[in-house]
Amino acid sequence: MMRASDCSDVVAPVRLFAPPLALEASRALLLPLLMAIMVSGISLPNAARAEEQPKREPAMEERVQTLIPELESYIAAGMKAFDVPGLAIGIVAGDKLVYAKGFGVRSKAGAVPVDTDTVFQIGSNAKAFLTTTMAIMVDRGKLRWDDRVVDLDPEFQLKDPWVTREFRVFDLPAQRSGLPHYVNDMLGTLDFNEAALIRSLRHVEPVSSFRTTFAYTNITHLLAGRIVAKAAGAADWNTVLRQELLDPLGLKDSSYTAEAIEAAANHANGYRWTPDGTIEVPFTPIFPYHYVGAGNLNSTLEDMARWVRLQLGNGTFEGQRIVSPENLAVTRTPKVAVTDKQSYALGWLIQQTPNGSIVWHSGGTWGFGSFVGLLVDKDVGVIILTNEATKGLPDAIGSWALDRLLANPPVDYAADALKTAKTSFKSTAKLFAKPANPRPFPPLAPLAGNFANPSFGRAVVRLEDDALVMELQATGAGLQLEPWDGGVFTARLVPLGGFGAVIGNLGPTPLGFVQFQMDKDGKLNLLRLSYELLRVSSEDGQAYEFTREAMKAASAESVPARAAASGPATSGDFAGLVDIGGRRLYLACKGAGSPTVILEAGAGGNGDTWNMGRAARRGENFGLRRGRRLHPRLCLRSPRDGLRRPARPAQPQRPRTHATQRGRRARGFARAPYRRRRAPALCAGRPLFRRPGRKALCEHRPGRRCGACPCRRRT
Repeated sequence: MMRASDCSDVVAPVRLFAPPLALEASRALLLPLLMAIMVSGISLPNAARAEEQPKREPAMEERVQTLIPELESYIAAGMKAFDVPGLAIGIVAGDKLVYAKGFGVRSKAGAVPVDTDTVFQIGSNAKAFLTTTMAIMVDRGKLRWDDRVVDLDPEFQLKDPWVTREFRVFDLPAQRSGLPHYVNDMLGTLDFNEAALIRSLRHVEPVSSFRTTFAYTNITHLLAGRIVAKAAGAADWNTVLRQELLDPLGLKDSSYTAEAIEAAANHANGYRWTPDGTIEVPFTPIFPYHYVGAGNLNSTLEDMARWVRLQLGNGTFEGQRIVSPENLAVTRTPKVAVTDKQSYALGWLIQQTPNGSIVWHSGGTWGFGSFVGLLVDKDVGVIILTNEATKGLPDAIGSWALDRLLANPPVDYAADALKTAKTSFKSTAKLFAKPANPRPFPPLAPLAGNFANPSFGRAVVRLEDDALVMELQATGAGLQLEPWDGGVFTARLVPLGGFGAVIGNLGPTPLGFVQFQMDKDGKLNLLRLSYELLRVSSEDGQAYEFTREAMKAASAESVPARAAASGPATSGDFAGLVDIGGRRLYLACKGAGSPTVILEAGAGGNGDTWNMGRAARRGENFGLRRGRRLHPRLCLRSPRDGLRRPARPAQPQRPRTHATQRGRRARGFARAPYRRRRAPALCAGRPLFRRPGRKALCEHRPGRRCGACPCRRRT
């Protein structure tokens, strides 16, 4: 039907160009003609455009139906090549699920077929759920995208103070933190909790400039989930997820724990890939469920189709507004380049193709793989769920299908992914293969001892049955150190407690290497642990340095009493925390040497260095003050020696000439006297009187202390 505005657009030009004398005649001819056009159904130009609009959805749905036979052949070939036990695929077009089908079985042992209600782990596709809950909190005014993270969570800290201060909410899921790829994910594998994982980031050296380079991380999403939960007033992010997305969308079969997926009657079992075939793996609460919003979701094809409908509907699902289109669009806005044709947004990757853009993300756990891809402009989405640790097949099938719907040139992504998987497997096997002629192994007994690392805490290396075992006291995880080459050992998880299931998922491959190294004194007091399983390139491996604990630290409670007993003098070996001036310092002293003083907290530049006060330098009461850095060490002597000031290194002084004086006066400085050697005594030889602990009064100018005397001489 034509609108009134459409009629005026057509009639106005005729009225404009009609001669004045023929106006009445033209009206008499045009009115019957227009009535005939409307009755006969002849469409005008704007009406034609209005009628063409509804035909787009059936056209895309028809293209999907046409693609199905070839798509199913491609899926069957890929599943055979990768030995995938089961797969579910769905295509959404025009706000409905137009194609959904299950392939294969939930488990090789049971041979029960996969259907559209089978539960899978979706891995990192949970990141888009997290960023959508962030957008919902922004909609409600409880959060802003550019809020400083440290203002919302004061415990957040990175190695670089400037980055810590400038890190914003939208930086948490943007994968551009400057940290290494998969930073500290090894701690998650070893069962460290959420608080320990977030706290560990403060000890990591950045590998690139902030906001310049793509680096995929998971732990930053834990902090994002914590911030969202705090903004919503909920106990944790899982509660927010249930209230804001799972329940409103009707995702009745979706969950976020290992117990929930195991309890589901229709769930798939996970498998890890090897070139010789897939191997079933057990469920474990450690991974991916420790990572919460970074990858802890279980879901089905039917539930994921509802999620895709929300995304294609720009935040509206079945007439209900869940999230605003503006803030949902923020999650799809590129933040950092991955390649020349690919960028990362907030929980989504943006891929440029010859005939349009694809918004997508993949997900992988130790036994499952997933893919979600959107053609936002075409109102089409593709979902793929598999029960095999992702080696690229879900991404290959999803990209192939979306390319065909966009009429892009065909590419066999599955063949490329299989080639990459085999090459990676061979590289890992070659990395851990023992050298043909290894260097001699050192004696094992002297290597045992207690070690410490800021991220891992304390670790005990002990000799058990002629082999070294490294136990992390924070989680109880054990690493068996097997000699590999000289002082280098491979590190394998010991199957104790819940780590047996972790070993079943990871397989027999070691986690990484351990190397004992010499310190500056030439002793094997350093232990270097490198994590190799998630190495992206030869430069991306992350290593952790443990230091041997040479002396048993004294308790913090007993040290202050000992320090206050008889001044600062100590004798014998001592190491521990000392409460001095409101600060807790770690003092390490051996005999009557000069111990190094290390601040437990607040260490920084010269302004944060603690030094001895003048009274302490004169051998009086032991005291410390915070100020200009005078020297790097504190000298503790025996009681009879007192406390002496270490010699200050001589610094060359520039002689002050008449020319320099004129230059200073020209720049606004006051005239300064020429340098004179200070007299070691009082200006009048003896003070009038002296009180204990106070400066003497000066005889040169009675009533004034020597520090205020114009002669500027000191006591």
